[in-house]
Amino acid sequence: MIKYNPKTWFNHIFVFAKSDTLYILWKELLILAIVTTGITYVEINHMGNIAFLSNMIAVYSLVGFVLSLLLVFRTNTAYDRWWEGRKKWGELVNNSRNLASKLSVILEDEKDRTFFKRMIHNYALALKEHLRNGVVLDDLTLTNEELEVLKKGTHIPNLIAQLMYRKLLALKKEGVLTEIEFLSIEYNLNAFTDMTGACERIKNTPIPYSYSLFLKKFIFVYVTTLPLAFVPNFGYGTALIACFIFYVLVSMEILAEEIEDPFGIDDNDLPTDNLAIKIGDNMRELF
Repeated sequence: MIKYNPKTWFNHIFVFAKSDTLYILWKELLILAIVTTGITYVEINHMGNIAFLSNMIAVYSLVGFVLSLLLVFRTNTAYDRWWEGRKKWGELVNNSRNLASKLSVILEDEKDRTFFKRMIHNYALALKEHLRNGVVLDDLTLTNEELEVLKKGTHIPNLIAQLMYRKLLALKKEGVLTEIEFLSIEYNLNAFTDMTGACERIKNTPIPYSYSLFLKKFIFVYVTTLPLAFVPNFGYGTALIACFIFYVLVSMEILAEEIEDPFGIDDNDLPTDNLAIKIGDNMRELF
């Protein structure tokens, strides 16, 4: 995630990050410029003064208004997913702190304290990679026995939560935890699974394919036929207008596609790497 000062907005005009849509769309913009210039040439030199074309600009204004409403819905939906993902990771940070605060006070045995210090941090690391391309077990801090357990499964965050739950039950049987303490800690442990399920829902439920397909076709047809309405007033300048409108509309669609899956490694995705590191730092401090 790119960190910036939102108050220095004028400086951002001259900054081009790798995620800037101009880098992504320059080939499409070039092709569109050629296509619209060709359509403009045909309209000027071979179609003559067709009466109804002079009134087409009103039609395109209305269609543009409808298209803008669709894009607003698209970007708002994508941002809602991004913000919900951020809230869930914020809950993960807070829940990890709450769980560690309780256990660090209750537990006296250093082995037990070390186990939960490792496992709470491991859960955050595993969840981060689980929402990407899969967990690399070498990145986690595990004993040989724990490693063998995790190798047998595919959903690593669930298995880590299971290991912590087993440890809690053992501590309860040993009398280290009272019934009230166990139930209090179990609540935090269950919250891990709830947050993981919410993040998986965000990742695995993109916007319906038919909606995305329709929006892309709508933008393409709208932009490529713009010369029909604008040539009588702007001549060959219509190609530049079409390219600019295409850049604005498609950029909104691209940005929405990027942030609707907020758990990756794109520039505008959530800083889950930093949040996982923060959880590890909190664990070391609390324990």
